[in-house]
Amino acid sequence: MKKSVRTALTGIITTASIFTYSSNVFADNQLGKERIEVAFVLDTTGSMVDLLDGAKRKIWSIANTIVDIHPSAEINMALIGYRDIGDDYVLKTFDMSTDIQGLYGNLIRFKADGGGDTPEAVNEALNASMKDLDWSMGDDIQRIVFLVGDAPPHMDYENTPQYPEIIKYANKHDIIVNTVQAGGDRETRKIWKEIAQRGHGKYIPIPQDGGRITVIETPFDGDIIILQKRIDETVIPYGSDDEQSTVREKMSTKSEAPEAVQVENSKFYSKRTTSKEVITGGGDLIADIRNGVISLDKVEEKELPDDLQGLTQKQKQAYIDQKLAARSELEDNMSKLIKKYDSYVAEKAKAALKDTDETDSFDQAVQETLKEQLY
Repeated sequence: MKKSVRTALTGIITTASIFTYSSNVFADNQLGKERIEVAFVLDTTGSMVDLLDGAKRKIWSIANTIVDIHPSAEINMALIGYRDIGDDYVLKTFDMSTDIQGLYGNLIRFKADGGGDTPEAVNEALNASMKDLDWSMGDDIQRIVFLVGDAPPHMDYENTPQYPEIIKYANKHDIIVNTVQAGGDRETRKIWKEIAQRGHGKYIPIPQDGGRITVIETPFDGDIIILQKRIDETVIPYGSDDEQSTVREKMSTKSEAPEAVQVENSKFYSKRTTSKEVITGGGDLIADIRNGVISLDKVEEKELPDDLQGLTQKQKQAYIDQKLAARSELEDNMSKLIKKYDSYVAEKAKAALKDTDETDSFDQAVQETLKEQLY
C-alpha cells in the first residue's frame, strides 16, 4: 500500500472522516419511551445511481412502515454514504435523529459517483455505523442497520477494523445488521451473507437497479397535497436567521419532492401529531408552543419572523392562536383523508402482491424486513 493511502486511511479511522458529524455515544433512554433506531449505510458510487434514486423516492414509505408497526414509538434514523479512498469522500455521516425531514434533505443531496474498482470502503462505513452514531442504550431500544451495496470491502487496508470484528461489536450492543446486495457479484454475495448471518440479520438480494419501484396512485393524492400546503402555511420559523433559514429550506425541499413522496411525507406526520416530531424537525413556533417546548413570552423579539416583530403581545398571541386553531382543524381533516388513502392503498397492494416478488425492490425488501424484526 502506498504511504499516502495508508496515511489517509489512518486519518479516517481516527476521526471517522472529516465528513462525520457525530460522536461515539450510547445515550441512556432516560424517558423510558419505546424507541426504534435505524441506520442506512449506502454505497454511493456510480454503479448505485438507480438504487439511490429509488431510496430517495421511498424513504418516507419505509418510515411509514415503522409507524404502522409502532405508532407511538420514537423513531430515530441515521444515514451513512460511503465510497472509497481516492474518491471525493470516503464517508459522509448524518447522525441519529428524529428529524426525518432533515434526513430526507441529506439523502437527496447524495449523488452516485466515483468508484470504478470493485472493493469499496465497506468496513470503514460499517465501523462508523457502530461507533460514530449516537445509538441509545436500554432494553426497550430496537437497533437495526441496513448495509446496502454492490461491492465487497477492502480487506487489504492496514489498521482498519474488519467486518468480523465490527459485527462482534454489533452483537454486543444488540444491533441487528441486515445486508442488501444490489447486483450479482459473487464475492459480495458471500460476504454480505456472512455479515447478515453474524449480525443476526437478513441477507436480501435485489437487482442492480434496485428493482421495480411501485407507486400506487390514489384519488386522494391531490387533496392530500393541497391540504398539506395549507398546513405548511401555518408554520412560523423562529430563532436566529440561520435557524429560520434552515426551516424554510426544509419546507422548500419538501414542496419540490415528487407528488408520491409528498403524499407519503404527509402520511408520516399525520400519524405523528401526538408526538413532538414535526414537519420541520424543529424551529416551528406553532409546533413548539403547542408541544410546550416554549411559550410566546419567552421568545425574544429578534427571534421572531418579520411579520410578528413590532406587534403588541396581545396581537402576537391572537396571531398564534389563529394559526394553532387552523393547524388543528387542518390536521384533523388530514387524518381523515389519510385513513381513506390507507384503505385504498391496502386494497391495491393486495392485488399487486399477486403479480410481483415482494422483496424484488429495495423499498419492499426493507419494509418486509422491518415487519419481521420490529416486535
